[in-house]
Amino acid sequence: MHTLDGVSRSDQYRALGLSTFAFTVCFAVWTIFSIIGVQIKEDLGLSDTQFGLLVATPILTGSVSRIFLGVWTEQFGGRIMFPLQMLITAVAVWLLTSVQTYPVFLLAALGLGLAGGSFIVGVAYTSRWFEKEKQGTALGIFGAGNVGAAVTNFAAPFLVVALGWEGTARVYAIVLAVVAVLFYLLAKTDPVQAERKRTGEGPASTGSMLEPLRDLQVWRFATYYFFVFGAFVALASFLPRYYTGAYGLELTTAGVFAGLYSLPGSVFRALGGWMSDIWGARFVMYLTFIGSLLILFVMSYPQTGYIVQGINGPITFDFGLSVGVFVALTVILGFLMSLGKAAVYKHIPVYYPYHVGSVGGLVGMIGGLGGFFLPIAFGVLLDLTGVWTAPFMLLFVIVLVSTVWMHLAIRRMERRRHPGLEGEKYLSDVPDAPLPKPVGGPGGAPRGQASQPAE
Repeated sequence: MHTLDGVSRSDQYRALGLSTFAFTVCFAVWTIFSIIGVQIKEDLGLSDTQFGLLVATPILTGSVSRIFLGVWTEQFGGRIMFPLQMLITAVAVWLLTSVQTYPVFLLAALGLGLAGGSFIVGVAYTSRWFEKEKQGTALGIFGAGNVGAAVTNFAAPFLVVALGWEGTARVYAIVLAVVAVLFYLLAKTDPVQAERKRTGEGPASTGSMLEPLRDLQVWRFATYYFFVFGAFVALASFLPRYYTGAYGLELTTAGVFAGLYSLPGSVFRALGGWMSDIWGARFVMYLTFIGSLLILFVMSYPQTGYIVQGINGPITFDFGLSVGVFVALTVILGFLMSLGKAAVYKHIPVYYPYHVGSVGGLVGMIGGLGGFFLPIAFGVLLDLTGVWTAPFMLLFVIVLVSTVWMHLAIRRMERRRHPGLEGEKYLSDVPDAPLPKPVGGPGGAPRGQASQPAE
């Protein structure tokens, strides 16, 4: 397979390796409150509401910031934006160690949340180094960097024991700053940015970068990501509570079982990217949604007792999932979500090759907001229904809506492009509509190139 013009394999591997390493470190920082948060709560004497807001703030800001960081990466390049984002985040993490009041803690958490925005910076930077046929695999490998959460879960407790939570925060800040400097020194300017410098073309305007966000298709992709990423984050935090409440397990055991769900959701993202390159992102999305529907239907069914009036008297029997079966289902669900996360971001550079930052930023923002709002929705459902499996019922409805919307949209687009097309063609990843006329100059695609297809 040929590479992009003027780009060697070593350049591609360098960009992918540096981006994945940087994103892993950023994701580890983004989840640091999962370890140091309990001690901070005790030190400040926070209420549960105050503590919940403090822990949720990095998730919220890390999601919202993605659209802005995506646009700026499109304009100025990942070699500038990635180190800048990491340095600002490092300052915020260091600020944690000298905070005395709760409002300033929230401000520091606001800055720490930028670590979560690193995802779209890496996507926009990495995608520019790879040809279309390899982007799914490359972005899947990059996305596996969210294993940084596991790094924090394993390493940070030992640091807290040895150095206290303040010392742990300082170590994280120093590591992040060092990685920022190394990335700037070792990374190369991406091909698009290099071409702009060569021709003297200025960065695209913010307005032109946001132009594709008017397409309904972009919001459809965002809906997919709301489940495959947002629900993944939400379940990672909800499952320990579910295991302790529904099955009466010890917290340590519940944490291990929840970890079994989280691990495949990170590791197999690269597999999802490879599958998207080989069989198409649509095929992977169908696999993810249909498989998730089946699993969530079973997980949604509450523990139920039945009484049947038999010939010789009442016959009673129970239906419910044992903890072993339930854990196995969560592992499969996490695996399917990892495939879906890669497939969603395989779509974006195919349909919006010159707007990966803005489109990917919006999609990532909506997905991240799922990780913020869904745990709240889970709690409301538990309070209203008193049924432990109610959150899985909500997820089933979300996936069902996304599946129907995806299938109907694909059928409509394929019929418009190819009247009389048979059903097996719906899995094709060919752009869904004719490309618009080329747009020249700094505000759009390079001269002689089309910008992106609309839905």
